[in-house]
Amino acid sequence: MFDILMYLFENYIHSEQEVVVDHDELTDELARAGFHRQEIQKALAWLERLADLQDSDGKSYLSSQPSQSTRVFTEQEVVRLDSQCRGFLIYLENLGVLDFATREMVIDRVMELETANFNLDDLKWVVLMVLFNLPGHETAYDQMEGLLFEEPEGPLH
Repeated sequence: MFDILMYLFENYIHSEQEVVVDHDELTDELARAGFHRQEIQKALAWLERLADLQDSDGKSYLSSQPSQSTRVFTEQEVVRLDSQCRGFLIYLENLGVLDFATREMVIDRVMELETANFNLDDLKWVVLMVLFNLPGHETAYDQMEGLLFEEPEGPLH
């Protein structure tokens, strides 16, 4: 499923091509690209749930109020997000790329992925996908894009 999301992001969203609106047409195109229909449906549902997270129905993460609390990860989140991933989320919050609401959206989307091997690079792409889909977060998206595509200079400490 993650491969399909990456394919869609790289071929439509990130390249700024017009996204095929017809669900069946998009499904057929993905099937022709070699993806299984069941996985295609899961990926499209994942994207739909991402859009649902920003609904203004009062129940979304974006309508939540910030708190002074510390985020404690559940056992399942710790299994999926290793210490490097969790540290990167904190780093992004400290940079201002993520806030409490977007962090929770990222964690929600990560936990919905059906992948056995999730790593830091995968997390970076999920963050990019979430930020891209949020109006008003263009600066954060640009910062994240820079973090994803720029190679660091010198040793990392």
